[in-house]
Amino acid sequence: MARVEFHEATLPNGLKVIAEVNPEAKSAAAGYFVRTGSRDEVAGEEGISHFLEHMVFKGSERRSAWDVNREFDEMGAKYNAFTNEEMTVFYGAVLPEFLPRLLDLLSDLMQPALREEDFESERKVILEEIALYRDRPDAVLFERAQRRYFGSHPLARPVLGTPESISRMRLAQMRSYHARRYLTGNMTLAFAGNLVWEEALLLAETMTSGWRRGKAPRNYPGFKPRPGLERDRFDKATQLYTTFVAPGVSARREERYTARVLAEILGDPDNGRLFWRLVDTGLAESAVAFHHEFDELGAFYVFAQGDPANEEAISEAVREELQRLRASGVSSEELGRAKLKAATSLVFAGETTLSRLFYVGANYSYTGRYEPLDAVRRWVLHLETYHVEELLEEHDFAETLEYRLVPTAKD
Repeated sequence: MARVEFHEATLPNGLKVIAEVNPEAKSAAAGYFVRTGSRDEVAGEEGISHFLEHMVFKGSERRSAWDVNREFDEMGAKYNAFTNEEMTVFYGAVLPEFLPRLLDLLSDLMQPALREEDFESERKVILEEIALYRDRPDAVLFERAQRRYFGSHPLARPVLGTPESISRMRLAQMRSYHARRYLTGNMTLAFAGNLVWEEALLLAETMTSGWRRGKAPRNYPGFKPRPGLERDRFDKATQLYTTFVAPGVSARREERYTARVLAEILGDPDNGRLFWRLVDTGLAESAVAFHHEFDELGAFYVFAQGDPANEEAISEAVREELQRLRASGVSSEELGRAKLKAATSLVFAGETTLSRLFYVGANYSYTGRYEPLDAVRRWVLHLETYHVEELLEEHDFAETLEYRLVPTAKD
């Protein structure tokens, strides 16, 4: 059986290149992980990271938007991009023989033309996307809750921006943002799957030799959770939508896996404590919990949806479960089930080349380390109840924000 190997190097221009090579894989993937997102925007730039992600696919000086789409299709590539609070990622997966062509295309797109006519047409697309999300109560709930919870911290900024910020944005701002954020020292090029490392590294050096060098700073202001209760009416809501946000674990720490298992125990949609307390009893239609890691912070989220008549009962039940978790910890039996389910999910996710690209690239961007799939699986399976107890001691659910959306007609 062929051995999976990890490689890393820093090109002369400062670009980090990494690869998880699996000779038995049937595909190869590549992606640029740019360490920039909504938290890195300044006043007047809200939404520019996501807007720029769209503009990248409009082409470069060498390629039009039509050329870009045609070439991806000619390779049979599975490709896309996404932007969040802290990262913008451009990726593709192809049959191994097309990897050089995929890398050439992705690398070219990292130097977009940013044409005025494309900017104006894509502005309309972004505004339509914002309008679409603002029709979804769950999306509005999480955006408002995050803004309320993080307050003046940069993580409070909405990834899509606002209609006002997008409408006022100018192409010169985007060009300036690209020039200061898309630097070699602020990016990682990741590979995964069936490839030859030496060949990929040489191609990467050739294709990125003329790129702007340097590093882009990130602001790390102090943060203090803003607990409390906030309740808003929302025209599009026909049910109660509520979320609880509490302090969690940073993406840089190994304890993030403990946090994920803890969230599984609390909020597994099929067998978590919240399911049995709220859904199985008919108190709520759905109730889940998850953990999200950011650069220097993390957050636990609980989400519940149900009849507005049960608003206070749902809130009380969730708070009681959070208090019980903190007071009594978890049993070895439920920990065993949760960590096995988490380990299984990790293994399933690791069976595709793209999934490995996302995991290896994002984790390396945060930690500068490589974590093999088997090592992570073993780490999760060896968790003990005292690991969870230590995490619960460190993170106080008393610092929880509860944010609710209710139908406008409700008194």
